[in-house]
Amino acid sequence: MQIVGQNVVGTNKFATCVAGKKESFRTEENQNMNVKPLGDKLLVQRAEPQKKTDSGIYLPESAKDKPREGTIIAIGNGHLNHDTGDRIPFTVKKGDHVLFTSYAGTDIKIDNEEYLIMTEDDILGIIE
Repeated sequence: MQIVGQNVVGTNKFATCVAGKKESFRTEENQNMNVKPLGDKLLVQRAEPQKKTDSGIYLPESAKDKPREGTIIAIGNGHLNHDTGDRIPFTVKKGDHVLFTSYAGTDIKIDNEEYLIMTEDDILGIIE
């Protein structure tokens, strides 16, 4: 197992990620870490998996599927237009409840909460 570490710029926090595994961010102090996605990336918190069926049967952990929906927590600057150098704004915004593809994004863990970092292309639609 290869462990890679780096300082989070401008803080005294240390991010640790294990190569080939979920990335895990921890703080040396018990403070919340702020993550700002770069460029065309989005930070999404996946919805909680269903614990009980509509008919009232409780699902074991092994039978639960990861939900393909979540809430956008933060967004980057937008897509870069390579011709003009301008940023193209996102069609989604912070707080939108979205539906995304099954294998979308990269799983990360920040302060014991699981999130996904993905591009807007992984999003199928906004749930209203």
